[in-house]
This record gives sequence, C-alpha cells and structure tokens, in this order.
Amino acid sequence: MGFFKKIFGALKKTKDAFAKKISALFTGDKIGEEFYEDLTDVLISSDVSYSTAEEIVEDLRDRMIEERTADQEYVIQSLKEVLIEKLEDAGVLEIEYPAVITLIGVNGVGKTTTIGKLATFFKNEGKSVILAAGDTFRAAACEQLKVWADRSNVRLVSHGEGSDPSAVVYDAISSMKAKKTDVLIVDTAGRLHVKSNLMEELKKIARVAEREYPEANFYKFIVLDATTGQNALSQVEAFDDAVSIDGIVLTKLDGTAKGGFVISLCTENQVPVVFVGTGEGVNDIEEFDPQSFIDGLL
Repeated sequence: MGFFKKIFGALKKTKDAFAKKISALFTGDKIGEEFYEDLTDVLISSDVSYSTAEEIVEDLRDRMIEERTADQEYVIQSLKEVLIEKLEDAGVLEIEYPAVITLIGVNGVGKTTTIGKLATFFKNEGKSVILAAGDTFRAAACEQLKVWADRSNVRLVSHGEGSDPSAVVYDAISSMKAKKTDVLIVDTAGRLHVKSNLMEELKKIARVAEREYPEANFYKFIVLDATTGQNALSQVEAFDDAVSIDGIVLTKLDGTAKGGFVISLCTENQVPVVFVGTGEGVNDIEEFDPQSFIDGLL
C-alpha cells in the first residue's frame, strides 16, 4: 500500500469533517467576503490556528483577485496549493548517514512503538540499524524496546533500570562505529517540557553522542500525539527552545478529526514533519509528503 492510500486512511476522520464543510461553502453564486469568513471558521474548526487560518485565507483571496475567477474546482485547487506551501514553510529534512536519531517527547505519545516502526522502515530501506534503550526510568521500557528490536531483527544496547542514559548512548555509539552501522535510534524517557533537569539530561545525551562520533549526522525528533491537536504546538516550542528540534514524528493521526493542526505546526514552529504513523502495524510509518497529506484532506 502506497503512502497516499495509507495517509488517506489515517486522515479519514479529518477529511470527512473538513471536505464536507469546504463543499458547503460553495452554495452561493459568488466568492465574496462571506465565503472567506466562513472558510476561516472551517479552518479553525479543523484545528488550524487563528493566525495560520488568516494567512491561508489572505493568500487564497489574493490569488482569486489576481485570477478573477470563482470556479469551484479552481478555488479548491488554489486552496490546496496554498496549504501545501504552508506545510513546506518548514523546509524538507533529508536524513544523511551515518545517522543518530534521538526521539523525545512527553509521556504517552508512542515513542517506543515509533522506534520499532522506524527500525523497520530503515531496514526496509536497506540500512543497518541499532537501538539504544535510553529510557532507563520507566519500568519495562527496555523490555518493550527489546520486543521491537527482535521483530525488526536489529541490535539493542541497554543497561539496567535506573542507569545513566548517557552511558547507554556511549556504548551504542561505540557499537555503531565498530560495526559501521547506518542508523542509531535512541529512546529517551518521556518528560514534561517544564522539567529543566530532564531537559539537561537530553542535552547531556546529545553532548556524549556528538563527542564520541563527530562524523555522524545528528537528529532530534519530537514525537507528537496528533489527537492532542494544537496543544502539540506548545510542546514543540518548549522542546525546541531547550534542545533544538530537527523534525517531528506524528502518531495517532487516524484517531483525530482535527488534523488541520499539522498545517499550523509547520507554519508557526518552522520544524518539518519527517514521519507520520498511518496505523497500528509495524510497517505503518511513512516519510511525510505535503502533497499527499493535502490530497488526503481535500
């Protein structure tokens, strides 16, 4: 199943609400101020932030004035183009190898499951993979990660519960270098972004990894639960301020009818979505594609 089919399925709840409301806007004969006001309301009801919704509507209005057309099909296509541009505001991240990817985020967003899916993704891309069990605080975190490592047939580096996560990363980096592994994925304990001591731990992990393997390419991805909607924006801002986020991984997109927040996420935080979970299976994760995402919405 290709990305479009998977993302189309994951976005079904959002599309059912969003596309229906957009179609209802074309009941009048003209594209006037009432249309643009109603479009703003539709965007906001789909969890696009107010400021981003205003930008989208203003960009669309400018296009319509320039083209002097009110054709429904053309308006929809122009809206798609504006939305794609908003998603592309944050740029596109190309992963280079060897890559050290650290996953961070609050509790309950699905980091461990995401690590398992990413391990399978990179394996399917022909890359060698190693996992580091850097969540040494949560009970059974290492055991859960081992299950995913076994499923993906990749190596796992772990220490005992309560050990220093930086020591785990140190050993994982050593193994990565020795075996010339392409990708190291580091699990970390879930943490509230207001806890400064836990943020310092993330910084220490990054320092150790970069010191031990300066030739590698380092990425910090925040894992976000899509069902939290716009609350995710504040998480990205706080973590980015603390440790400089390189990309976003979205989980549980199929569980929300308000996937529009992704547009605000890219526009306002200027951090690109890199991967998106499209289901529960081990292969249900894909590289994010703005065109396919918007096609899945409209």
